[in-house]
Amino acid sequence: MSSRGRKKAALYKNLMQLRDVTNSTALNKTSIVVDATKYIEELKQKVDSLNQEIGTSEISTVQNSLPVRVTVEALEKGFLINVYSEKNCPGLLVSILEAFEKLGLEVLDARVSCTDCFQLEAIGGDSSEGQVEGMDAQVVKQAVLQAINNVQAE
Repeated sequence: MSSRGRKKAALYKNLMQLRDVTNSTALNKTSIVVDATKYIEELKQKVDSLNQEIGTSEISTVQNSLPVRVTVEALEKGFLINVYSEKNCPGLLVSILEAFEKLGLEVLDARVSCTDCFQLEAIGGDSSEGQVEGMDAQVVKQAVLQAINNVQAE
């Protein structure tokens, strides 16, 4: 096999690897490269989103005197919101509930412990205004973190 033939075979092999990695179904070179470009853009967006989420959590911990963990999971109609803080502060529950109200979230179910630490597990659903439909979990998380920051800044 000639040098040119080996290069062509190696290029084809690499192109097929690229096709497999990017889950492309394209058959020609141009389409495979276009699909790979789209895939890379999607990955960049995911990385940016994760970096933003990590940055928000770090800012929250740095700004607050207490470490706080907030997770928000999108449900079919609403959100599962978990908040944990090593210490309880006066007004924390009220502030979080006010944030829910501003977002148009109605508390459908909740478990709260405010003894030594603060724990909240709540299911927030759509109130009568219909604002929750299409709302992102990140928006809810930001609002809860802001409510916590407001209480701890007082």
